[in-house]
Amino acid sequence: MRRLLPLILIAGLSGCATPETRLRTGLSDAGLSQRQSSCMAERMIGKLSLIQLRRMSSLGNLKRERIGEMSVERFLHNVRALNDPEILAITTRAALGCAISG
Repeated sequence: MRRLLPLILIAGLSGCATPETRLRTGLSDAGLSQRQSSCMAERMIGKLSLIQLRRMSSLGNLKRERIGEMSVERFLHNVRALNDPEILAITTRAALGCAISG
């Protein structure tokens, strides 16, 4: 049992990631820079439903396409493919706000 305790603790802690952390990681996994991912996640998290956040998580599958860091334009093209106008609007506003704020 003593050997299993650290594994149980690690498994429990990995489930403690906040939705914002998961979104930030997902944006990064989808090819955006860490800086862009952090900025956009902060702006988007309170505006997307849990269902929309789950749909956004499918963008992490784009990791295979990533040669370098994906452009925001290419990322938004992939978001558009989710066919959810609200996700697209929130993501576009976040990307634009982050680009302007530098």
